[in-house]
Amino acid sequence: MKDKQPSIDGFVPRRVGSQIGELHDTKRKVTATAPIDRTLHSGSNVQEVVGTTTKRQAIGRSDIDESLREIDETSESPKNPSRHQRRKLAGRTKPRSRIKRFIKWFFVLLLIAGIGVGGWLAYKTFIASNSIFQGSIFDIAKSQPLKQDSNGRSNFLILGTSEDDPGHGGAFLTDSMMVMSIDQNNKNVFMFSIPRDLYVKYNMACNSGYAGKINEFFNCVNDNYDSAEAEQERMTETRKFVGDIFGIDIQYGVHVNNTVIKEAVDAVGGVDVDIQGSGDAPGILDRNFDWRCNYKCYLVKYDNGIHHLDGEHALFLAMARGDIAPTYGLANSNFDREKNQQKIIIALKDKAVSTGTFTNLSAVTSLIDALGKNLRTNIATSEIQTLMRLGTSIKTEDIKTISLFDDETRVVKTGTLDNGASVVMPAAGLYNYKDIQALIARYYSANPVIRENAGIVVLNGSGVVGAGQTQADILKDQDFNVIDIANAPAGTYAGVEIYVVDASKSGTLAKLQDQYKDAVVKTTTPPVTADAGTAFVIVIGTMQQ
Repeated sequence: MKDKQPSIDGFVPRRVGSQIGELHDTKRKVTATAPIDRTLHSGSNVQEVVGTTTKRQAIGRSDIDESLREIDETSESPKNPSRHQRRKLAGRTKPRSRIKRFIKWFFVLLLIAGIGVGGWLAYKTFIASNSIFQGSIFDIAKSQPLKQDSNGRSNFLILGTSEDDPGHGGAFLTDSMMVMSIDQNNKNVFMFSIPRDLYVKYNMACNSGYAGKINEFFNCVNDNYDSAEAEQERMTETRKFVGDIFGIDIQYGVHVNNTVIKEAVDAVGGVDVDIQGSGDAPGILDRNFDWRCNYKCYLVKYDNGIHHLDGEHALFLAMARGDIAPTYGLANSNFDREKNQQKIIIALKDKAVSTGTFTNLSAVTSLIDALGKNLRTNIATSEIQTLMRLGTSIKTEDIKTISLFDDETRVVKTGTLDNGASVVMPAAGLYNYKDIQALIARYYSANPVIRENAGIVVLNGSGVVGAGQTQADILKDQDFNVIDIANAPAGTYAGVEIYVVDASKSGTLAKLQDQYKDAVVKTTTPPVTADAGTAFVIVIGTMQQ
C-alpha cells in the first residue's frame, strides 16, 4: 500500500526545501536542495546572516524610516483620497494654520453667543410686552399700520402720574399731560402739553364736584388700581374727554409714572437737554427738591445751554416749576415745566434709537425693564414694529412743539375763580375752546385752508346790499379765515377779483380758485390798504347768477 500525501482541506503541503511561489509536483523526486540565502542586506554595505549576532552595527532609525517609505511607495493609492490623504501623497504634511482654526472657533462661539443673547432679549421683550401692550405676543413680528384720524395722523395721549412716589399727594392726578401726533407717511410729529390746571366741566361727579382741573378726570373714571380692565377704561374715557376739548380724535393712550423717566434715561446712559430760563434769566433754579440733601446741594440749577442729565436730574427737571423760593428762570411755572418735559422726551427718543444704544445689550435690557414695569397703553403688539420703524426714521427737526401760551399763539391764560382758586382757562373765556381747537387744527389738519389760516378781507363791489356778507358767510362755512368785511371803493367791478398779498399761502389760493372758477387773480396792490395778517383781498363784483 502506497503512502498517501497528507493534506489539509485539499491543500497539499509543500515539500521540504521548496520555495514560496514554486509550482508543486505531486510526484516524489529526489533533487538537490539549494541552500537558502540567509543574508540580511541592511542600509550599509555590510552583509549579515539571519540568526547570527553581530556587534559591528545596530539597526538605526534611518533604516526603519527607509523601510516604511518603501512600503508607502509600493502601497496602492486610495481611489477617492481625502483632503488629508491628498496632502500626504503630495508630500505636504504642514498642519492647518492656527489662525484659521482660531477664526473658525471664534465665529462658532460668536454664533452661539448671538443665539443666547437673542433668546434673552426675546424673553425680556416677551415679559415686558405682556405687561405693556394689548394682544398676543406672537403678533410682535407683524408690522400693522397705526390707527389714523381723518387727517391721516395717529394721536397719542401721554399721561404721567406720581403713584410711585410715596410722599407725593394726589398720586393718581395726571400732573403731566401731553398729546403727540404722528404722520406715519410723511414722517413728522407735532406735540403739545395740556395745562394740568385747565378748568373744565367733567360731566360727572368728581372729588371737586362737576367742574375742576383737567388733571383730576383720569382719577374720576374709577378707583380700581389693581385691574388691567379698569386701567384701560380710565385711558379710554380720558382720551375721549381730552379729544373733545381740543377737537382731535385720539386713538392711543400711554400711562407712565415718575420712575419710567428716571430708569429710561439711566438705561440709555443719560440725555443731553438744551436748558433755557424764561425771559432774561441766565438759567433756571428750583430749590423744591433740595430737602432730599438737607439743602446742601442743588438738584435743579443750570446755566443756559446744553447739559447732560442722568435719570434723577432729568426727573427733577421734568417736575420743576419754580413754586418754592428762591427760584428763577421758571416764571411761567407749569408752562415752562411742560417745555422742559417735551425737551426731555425728544432727547430720550434720540438717544434710545442711536446706534450706541441699540448695540449695548445692557442698555436695551434696562430700557425694556423700565418700560415693562412703569408703562401701560392700548397699543397692540402687532403695531410695535411700526412704532420702532417710525422712531428710527423720524428726524428730530421734523418734531414740532406747539405752545398754547406763547405770545404769538396765546390761546390760554391764567385766572382766578370766584372761590379764589388759581386756574388756567381759555383766552376766549371759561369753557370756550374754539381758539384752542383752531390753533391745533392749523398743525394737524390735512386741509390747507385750515392749516395756513390765511387772513381774508371781503369787499363788496357789486352794489348789492349784503352781497359781501353773503360771500363771507359762504367762505367761513368752508373754514376760510375771514377777518374783515367792507365795501369796495367806488368803481365798477365785474366778477370776482382776488388780490394776493401773501404768496406763501398757496394752498388757500388754490381753494379760492376752486370756489370762484372765473375769478381774476392779481398780484398788484389791492384797492384798500391791507392790515397785518391779511393774505388775500377779495372784491365781489357783479356776479353772474
